[in-house]
Amino acid sequence: MFLKITSFLVMAVVVVGIGVYAWYYYGFARPLESATQITIDQGSSVTEIASKLKQAGVIGSELAFKLYAKSSGLAAKLQAGEYNLPSGINGPALMKLLTQGKTNKDEKVILIREGQTNKEIENYLHDNNLIIDGSFYKQASVLVSALSTEQKAKYDFLAEAPTKVDLEGYLFPDTYRLFKDDGGEVLITKMLDNFQAKVTSQMRADIKEQNKTLYQILIMASLLEKEVRGTEDMKLVSGLFWNRLRDSERLESCATLAYILGVNKPIYSLADTQIDSPYNTYRNDGLPPTPIGNPGIEAISAAIYPTASDYKFFLSRPDTGETVFAKTYQEHLVNKEKYLK
Repeated sequence: MFLKITSFLVMAVVVVGIGVYAWYYYGFARPLESATQITIDQGSSVTEIASKLKQAGVIGSELAFKLYAKSSGLAAKLQAGEYNLPSGINGPALMKLLTQGKTNKDEKVILIREGQTNKEIENYLHDNNLIIDGSFYKQASVLVSALSTEQKAKYDFLAEAPTKVDLEGYLFPDTYRLFKDDGGEVLITKMLDNFQAKVTSQMRADIKEQNKTLYQILIMASLLEKEVRGTEDMKLVSGLFWNRLRDSERLESCATLAYILGVNKPIYSLADTQIDSPYNTYRNDGLPPTPIGNPGIEAISAAIYPTASDYKFFLSRPDTGETVFAKTYQEHLVNKEKYLK
C-alpha cells in the first residue's frame, strides 16, 4: 500500500510539474512566431503592459508575465517606448529588451539585396554608416570548418558545406533591424537564423532525393539570381542549366564572367570567355567552386524545382531585361543578332 501511495504521489508531482512547465512555456517563454511592433506608454503598470502584450499575441498568459517580472525583480524596471519585437524572441529576452529600453529610436534598418556578395554587403554597411568596424566581413569570411561547435550544432545545414569555404551563399538576403551597438556578428546570426527558417526541412529532403547537396543548390541559385529576373524565368533557366550539367556540357554562364571581372556587360567578348579562373564556366566543366552571391528564396526554390523545357539557350534583352529562349543554336544566333547588336 505504501509503495502504491508513493508511486501515486510521484506521478502526481510529475504531472503537476509538466503542467506548470507547459503553462510557463506557452504563457511566457515560447518564442514569438512573427515580428511584432508594440508601444508601451509612459507610466504603464506591469499589469497594463502584460495586458497589452497579451492582446498583441506576444505572450500567452498575463499572469505568467507578471509572476516572472516580479519574481525576477524587473517589474519596476520596465520602460516605455516603441519596440520592434523580432520573431524568435522568447519571454526572458523580451523582458531584457523592455528593461533596457532599446526602442525603435535605437535601431538601424539593414537591407540586404538578393545576389549581393559578402564583400558587397560589407561595402553597403560601411558606406551607409551601419556597421563600419569590419566585423561583418571578418565573421562572414570565417571558414565553415573553423566555426564554433555551438554554431555547427545550431546550423546543421552547414554540415554539407565543403570545409574550405566561408559563409557566402548562406547569408539570407532580407530586411533586418539591429540596435545601433550591434555589430556584424549579430547581423550574421540573424541571417543564418533566417536561412534556417526559410530553407525548410522539406526542401532539404527534396534536394537529397535529387542526389544533390544543399551547397550545389546554393551555387546554382546564385547563378540564377544574377542571370534572369522573375521566378518563372529562373525555373526555366534552372532546368536548362541542370540539363547542361547532366549532358556534360559547360554552363557558359555570363554571371560567372561578371563575377570574375566585377562588371556587368551586355555582351562579353571572346577574350572575356577565355579568362583563366575556376569561376569561368566557359572554360571549366560543372558548377563554379562556390556561390557567386547570396541568393534569395525564389532563386533557391528555382534551383530545387526547375521547369522542364526544350530550351537549350537563352539571353537577356539589355533594353527590357526580358529573357529570350531558344531551342536551337541557330535560333539563338538569330536572337543575339536581333537583341544584342
